Amino acid sequence: MKLWGGRFTKETDQLVHNFNESLSFDQKFYRQDIRGSIAHVKMLAKQGILSEEDRDCVIKGLEGILEDLDSKKLTVSADSGYEDIHSFVEGTLTERIGEAGKRLHTGRSRNDQVALDMKLYTRDEIDEIDGLVKELLEELLVIMEANTETFMPGFTHLQKAQPITLAHHMGAYFEMFLRDRSRLADIRKRMNYCPLGSGALAGTTYPLDRTYTAELLGFDGPTLNSMDSVSDRDYLIELLSALSTISMHLSRFCEEIIIWNTNEYRFVEIDDSYSTGSSIMPQKKNPDIAELIRGKCGRVYGALVSLLTTMKGIPLAYNKDMQEDKELTFDAIDTVKGCLALFTGMISTMTFRRDVMEASAKNGFTNATDAADYLVNHGVPFRDAHGIVGQLVLLCIQKGIALDDLSLEEYQKISPVFEEDIYEAISMKTCVEKRMTIGAPGPDMMRKVIETYRKLLKK
Repeated sequence: MKLWGGRFTKETDQLVHNFNESLSFDQKFYRQDIRGSIAHVKMLAKQGILSEEDRDCVIKGLEGILEDLDSKKLTVSADSGYEDIHSFVEGTLTERIGEAGKRLHTGRSRNDQVALDMKLYTRDEIDEIDGLVKELLEELLVIMEANTETFMPGFTHLQKAQPITLAHHMGAYFEMFLRDRSRLADIRKRMNYCPLGSGALAGTTYPLDRTYTAELLGFDGPTLNSMDSVSDRDYLIELLSALSTISMHLSRFCEEIIIWNTNEYRFVEIDDSYSTGSSIMPQKKNPDIAELIRGKCGRVYGALVSLLTTMKGIPLAYNKDMQEDKELTFDAIDTVKGCLALFTGMISTMTFRRDVMEASAKNGFTNATDAADYLVNHGVPFRDAHGIVGQLVLLCIQKGIALDDLSLEEYQKISPVFEEDIYEAISMKTCVEKRMTIGAPGPDMMRKVIETYRKLLKK
């Protein structure tokens, strides 16, 4: 069944039908299509365009179709002859209830119908993705709370730089994913206006109450330009951009976990349930899940670039090119949801090797800056202090030891300013604890930040 064809004298070529149809993928939002149709007929009856008897008959029929689709009693087949989910639902409805089903499409076009369905679907998916990001944030908080005094090296240029804590490192990713939630909320708010009633592009002569329809469907109001309503895909581009950013954050995090999991670092042990082995090397335990999540990032980027490219040359109003938005968006959404769920499971079962982390910080001269600060606090100009500590580091490298392992005599040979208290000043505990400005890794400050994060997640 097609929702058009009166002016055609030939059947569509089968290859053309196969190329044109969207039922194979837009069946994904059958719930949204039926929900929108129920709201539409309620509005038509309220406005006297449809009788109450027809309204009740159509709604009962649509609810029956929804129930049968949910239970798999009724299935959608791409080779059924229907062009899309809209024609499938309307055709099935008419088969079941007769003449009243033909009145369902009064006062609307497939253009505003598909715009509505896609918005409803996207809005529902944003809520699901937000929930998954929130679960990840909650797991990060668990790790942070348990590791405010787990010392480790902080890096710049992948070189050990200064001592921090695992809680502080996890907090950086918490901030990233917190921004991701903010972006999702912003997109949801901006897109939450109802396109139904815009018709093909110029509205309709029927006395529709678009505000009522918007209220029934949980929108903040109707869209205000019918041409834009049927041709707007900005909200999908924004969502794909937000999903790309989430994927990028997951990819960065996975890259660090992959590095930390190597024999050279040994900072973490990934649980067996999130690892795989080698078909030839029995000793191998590979971080395949982390690698796959890292790899999926490119797939999500591809969806964003594809949709941007599709939309860049389309004149107003609706054009069939826009059908390309669905498979791209569906795939990106499913990919990110899967990655978020797997990543949260992976880090919740991962073991952090605190002793190895602290030893790495100590042996990587991450306390060199603090040794320089010690000299500055004893009256040595910073530039001179920088040079003195550089000599000490060179000496340690030659001897294969850490700054903590130099004798006081060796310290004083390079600078007589050093006293016995240098060892306390450059201990990992001191180096971290004295960093107490907001945003720094000091344990007391981190606990305050964690409490702030807890409150944010309760909102």
